[in-house]
Amino acid sequence: MKLWDKGYSIDGFTESFTIGKDRELDVLLAKADVIGSLAHLKMLRSVGLISEEDYRHLHPALVDIHGLVEQGEFSIEPGIEDVHSQIELLLVRKCGEAGKKIHTGRSRNDQVLLDLKLFTRAALFETLDHVGRLFDLLMVRAGESQDLLIPGYTHLQVAMPSSFGLWFSAYAESLADDLLELKAAYDMVNTNPLGSGAGYGSSVALNRQMTTDLLGFSGLAYNVVYAQMQRGKMEKNVLFSLASVATTLGRLAADVCLFACSNFGFVRLPDKYTTGSSIMPHKKNPDIFELIRAKCNHLQSLPVQMAMICTNLTSGYFRDMQLTKELYLPAFKELNDSLFMAHLVLREMELQRDILNDPRYKYIFSVEDVNDRVMAGVPFREAYREIGEQIHRGTYQTGMRDLHHTHEGSIGNLCLEQIRDKFVQRKALWDIAVVRGAENSLLKFE
Repeated sequence: MKLWDKGYSIDGFTESFTIGKDRELDVLLAKADVIGSLAHLKMLRSVGLISEEDYRHLHPALVDIHGLVEQGEFSIEPGIEDVHSQIELLLVRKCGEAGKKIHTGRSRNDQVLLDLKLFTRAALFETLDHVGRLFDLLMVRAGESQDLLIPGYTHLQVAMPSSFGLWFSAYAESLADDLLELKAAYDMVNTNPLGSGAGYGSSVALNRQMTTDLLGFSGLAYNVVYAQMQRGKMEKNVLFSLASVATTLGRLAADVCLFACSNFGFVRLPDKYTTGSSIMPHKKNPDIFELIRAKCNHLQSLPVQMAMICTNLTSGYFRDMQLTKELYLPAFKELNDSLFMAHLVLREMELQRDILNDPRYKYIFSVEDVNDRVMAGVPFREAYREIGEQIHRGTYQTGMRDLHHTHEGSIGNLCLEQIRDKFVQRKALWDIAVVRGAENSLLKFE
C-alpha cells in the first residue's frame, strides 16, 4: 500500500531503492504519527470534513493503534511502504471507508515533518532528563570531593593543583551551557508545520491554529513554503545541540580513561564496569568510557553529514530528505545511552586520596610559591624568575600545603549553588507539562 498509489505497478528494484530504510526507521515515528492524526482528525471534524459518526469510529481506532505502539506491538507489514500507509491501512480495516478520509488536507510531506517534530520533542525531553540526572550526580560528587586534590594539566604536563570537586563541577557547568543549545533547537522544533501540505498549502479550509493548540506547539511555521524548508534545517540544528552535549560528555569520558590508567591512577572503576584481556589476566579496561568517547565523536560528525545532504537544494521537497532519517533518528538513542552509562559508572567510581604526595607532582605548588612572594611584596616577574631558577638548578623544595583559593570558581569556592541555579533556571524554560498535557488530551474522546 502506498499513499501515492495511482493504480499501476513500478519496477521492484526502483521501489526498494526509493523506500530505502523507511520501513524499519518509521516504526520510531509511529506514536508521533498517531498523535498528529488525532489532532488532524479533530480539526477535520471542526471544519465539517469529517462527520460526527466517522469521528466516533476513527478516534477510538487511533487510540487503539496508539496502545499498540505503547505496548511495542506495532509493526509495518510486508508490502506496506511506511508508517503513514500502515496506520491508514489499520484505520481502513477498523473503520472501512471512513479510514480513507484521514488524509484529507494533508500531504505526506507535512505529515512526516510533523512526525519528526513530535518525535524530536519527546526525544529532547528524554535527553533533557538524562542530562539532568548526570548534572545532579556531578554536582553531588563535586560537593563530596571538593577537598580532594588532583594535579591539573596543560599540554598534558603537570600544571597547578586542581581538585575532584573542581573537575566534576566543570563538567556540570558545561552541561548547564549545553542547555542553551538544546533549548534553541527545541524552539525551532516546537512550531506546527501541519497544513503546509506539500509546501504550497491546500484549497481545503483547514484550521492550522487549532492543530497548533491541540498539539501543544508554541506557534505556527506560518509560511507553507518555509514550513517544508525546515526539513533538514531542523534536523541539522537539533544535531548541533546533541553534538554540544556530546562534546561535554566525550571530553569527560576521555578524562576518565586517562585518570583510570595505571600511570595516573586517580580513579578506580568498579570491576563490573570494566573488561579484560584474552591473554593478560591483570587487565581492567575502561571500555565503557572508550565507547562513550567514540560515540560522542560520531555524534559530533552528524551535523556536517546532515548539511552535506541538504546543501544546494532549492525550495520545495526532494527525495534527498529521506536519507536524513538514517542520520537523525538513531542519534538520540546513541546520546541517551551514553549519558545513561556515564551516570551509572560515575556514581560508583572510586576516587584516590593523597595523589599529590607522589614525587611526580613536586613542582605543582610552584605557582603558589611565586604568589606567596608576590603577596610579600616581590614583583611578580622577579618572583617567577627566582622560583624558575630553583627548579632549573634542582634546588626547589616544597611539600603539601594548604591552599587559599577564594575567588569565584576556584578550588576553595566552587560556586556550586550558582552553577545549580544556572541549570535550574534554564531547564525551567521548557514547557514539558504543556506539551504532555496537550498530547494526553488528544487521547480522550471529546
